[in-house]
Amino acid sequence: MINLDLFKIEQLDQIKKGLESNININIYADPKFNEYQMNQIRKGLEKNLDVNLYANPKFDYTQMIEIREGLKEQLDVSIYADPKFDRYQMEQIKYGLMYNKYSLDKIDISIYADPKFNNRQMRIIKEGLMEGLDVSIYAKTEFEESSMWEIKDGLAHHIDVSLYADPKFDWSQMEEIKYGLLYNQYGPKIDVKSYADPKFDYVQMAKIRSNLIHKNRKKFTCTIPISNKDEHINTDKIKNKTKKEKLKKEIEKLIQK
Repeated sequence: MINLDLFKIEQLDQIKKGLESNININIYADPKFNEYQMNQIRKGLEKNLDVNLYANPKFDYTQMIEIREGLKEQLDVSIYADPKFDRYQMEQIKYGLMYNKYSLDKIDISIYADPKFNNRQMRIIKEGLMEGLDVSIYAKTEFEESSMWEIKDGLAHHIDVSLYADPKFDWSQMEEIKYGLLYNQYGPKIDVKSYADPKFDYVQMAKIRSNLIHKNRKKFTCTIPISNKDEHINTDKIKNKTKKEKLKKEIEKLIQK
C-alpha cells in the first residue's frame, strides 16, 4: 500500500492522473521522484514505452524527456540513456540516431557520443559527418566549438585546413588564415604562411592579409601573348582609349546635327 502522506500535492496529482489512465503507478509512485520526473514516467507508460530505461532518479526530468522522445521514435536510446550525458548532449545523439533512421546515408554516432564533448562540439562533429567531411581533423577535445566550426567550414570549402587546424591558434586567428586560403581559391595568390603564426593576434593577421591582397592587386596586369612574345598590356589604358573613341564619335554626330 502506498503511503500518500509522503507525497506533495504535485506528486499526488501525477499519481491520480496515472490511476485515471489505468497504468501501473507503482513504477513512479515513489517520493524519490519529483513531480516532473513522475510526469515523464507517466507519459511514457501511457504510450506503452519501456520506461525502465529512464525511470531512475539519477535522470532529471529534462534527460527523461530526451529518452522518452527517443523511445517514441523507436531509436536505440541505450546509446545515450546514461546520466553522464546532460539533456543537451542527449539531444545531439538523438538527432544523429534520427538522421540514421530517415537518411540513406549513415553516420558513425560513436565518434561524438562521448561526454568529453559538450553539446555544441557534438553538433559541429555531427554536422561534419552529415556533410561527409573528415571530422577526425577536429573531433578533438583540445578544440573548443568555435575552433571546430572554423575547421569544419574550411573543409567544406575544400581548403587545406592543416595550416590552421592546430590548438595553438584560437578561433579568430583560424578565421583570418581561412580567409586568406579562401582568397587564394578565387584571386591572385597571397602568402598565407607569412602570417599563419600564433605570435600574431587576429587583428594583426587581418592587417597583414589586407596588405598582401592590396599589393597583389597593384601588381596584377593582363598578359596577352602577341607574336609569340609575352607583352604586358595595361587593361585600364585599353578601356580608356575605347571610351575616348566612343565619346569622340558621339560628339561628332551631335556637331553634325
